[in-house]
Formats: sequence, C-alpha cells, structure tokens
Amino acid sequence: MLVLTRKTGEGIIIGDDIKITVVELKGGGVRIGIDAPREIKVHRMEVFEQIRQENREATKWEIADLSELSNMMDQGRKL
Repeated sequence: MLVLTRKTGEGIIIGDDIKITVVELKGGGVRIGIDAPREIKVHRMEVFEQIRQENREATKWEIADLSELSNMMDQGRKL
C-alpha cells in the first residue's frame, strides 16, 4: 500500500485519468474529491463490500432450485 501525506487542495493522480484531491480536513475526518471517467465505478469501501456480498449471495443456488427450474422448463416444452 502506498501511503502519502497531502494537504488541503493537494491531490494525487492514478493512471492518466483519475484525480483525487483533499478538499477539507475537519474534526478528524478528511473530505476528498474524486474526478474519474463515468465508466469507472467509484464506491465507498463499505458500499463496495455490501455489493460484493450481495453478488456472492445471488450466485448461491440449491439443488432443489435447479430441479424446480428443470421441471418448469419441461412443462414449458409440453405446452
């Protein structure tokens, strides 16, 4: 992990097109601004982790679900 010290108004560049700027230091917190192309998703870490967990749960399946899907497909073919 790269660790940098920046002051208000200073920033860093990631690649050719992502700019992160320290906007404000206040009460033990840091406000940052992120300028990135629209096609690049930017999330707070806790939001990213929630999305990742929901994606994992969405990919879980039970054998009963597969059997039910198979039955539904068979019934559709008989119609």
